[in-house]
Amino acid sequence: MKILLAVDGSEYTKKMLAYLTTHDDLFSANNSYTLLTVNPQLPPRARAALGKDIVDAFHREEAEKVFGPITKFLTRHEIDAKTMSKVGHAGETISKTAVSGKFDLVVMGSHGHGTLGNLVMGSVATQVLAHCKVPVLLVR
Repeated sequence: MKILLAVDGSEYTKKMLAYLTTHDDLFSANNSYTLLTVNPQLPPRARAALGKDIVDAFHREEAEKVFGPITKFLTRHEIDAKTMSKVGHAGETISKTAVSGKFDLVVMGSHGHGTLGNLVMGSVATQVLAHCKVPVLLVR
């Protein structure tokens, strides 16, 4: 199975990884894993003031902060995962990547704000569920 792990380095990502380790059908060297982290776009004025090279370096550094501990964790469990970092709106980018990459499943942690919290703050998980054509497993 080709699985997209949407990660942000938060406690919810750690809970998602812990959940996966308890399910042999999801957490196996027989599956193919890709880690995806999405950084928000910097404001246009900041991008213009800093320049493309500095902005690109910033996004790479932020992605490595997320990927570092997760790839170590997966390596300890003999799982080799590809990494992918993108810039944009997280929910939309995760959904589009899942479809364009022809993934069989998206797995992600959810902050679990609830209905009222989603109305006020929005939710990446809600956006992914609404727009993704690939099955999504949310871990809370």
